[in-house]
Amino acid sequence: MTSQAIYAKTANAATPSACRLGFWSAVFMSLITTASFAVAVATPPRSGPFCRSSCVTYPYTNVAAFFPRDYLWMYPALLLTPIFVVLMASIHHYAAGDKRLFSLIGLSFAVIAAAVISIDYFIQLTVMQPSLLKGETDGLSLVSQYNPHGIFIALETLGYLMMSTAFLFAGAVFAGRDWVERTIRWLFISGFALTVGSLIVLSLLFGNDLEYRFEVVVILIDWMVLIV
Repeated sequence: MTSQAIYAKTANAATPSACRLGFWSAVFMSLITTASFAVAVATPPRSGPFCRSSCVTYPYTNVAAFFPRDYLWMYPALLLTPIFVVLMASIHHYAAGDKRLFSLIGLSFAVIAAAVISIDYFIQLTVMQPSLLKGETDGLSLVSQYNPHGIFIALETLGYLMMSTAFLFAGAVFAGRDWVERTIRWLFISGFALTVGSLIVLSLLFGNDLEYRFEVVVILIDWMVLIV
């Protein structure tokens, strides 16, 4: 038996457990993402281009009245990132031998996305909330989620861009053997294409005034892909 045949046999042997783990991680991810989406939509924008009334302005520290409501959506959103890594790992084990390079690249981008998003949200929940409530506001403006061009928005945008890139490579795993695989393939690829297209269009329209417009769009695209 050649080394390639042994490799293919080993990969196929892992498929049943990978499918079960992938299925349940997808189910939980869809439910948690839906919950995050529902709570986020119910949270009104307090600053930036989408704020319509009683907007918070620089230095974005007079926000104690918005605790804990404005941060509730981050708890399920923080939970979905490790589940996304589990799903991508399951896809990697599911992938056929000649597709495993793409699935490994997708898994790598998923790990980057999960790390960036998790760090970003964890800082908001464990540093920003207690610091603002205790009046320790020095240097917090740049990190605040209310700053439309701050570090929080930048890291969140980067994380979800990495997630979209993970979609692209994961889509290459599904070779279109049946309608389910074809649907998953084009769902992942379309998510990436919409993300890149939105970034280009919004950057051209708003330039340095982009603020959190693209962040909202990329989260919406990624979360819809995760839910489906």
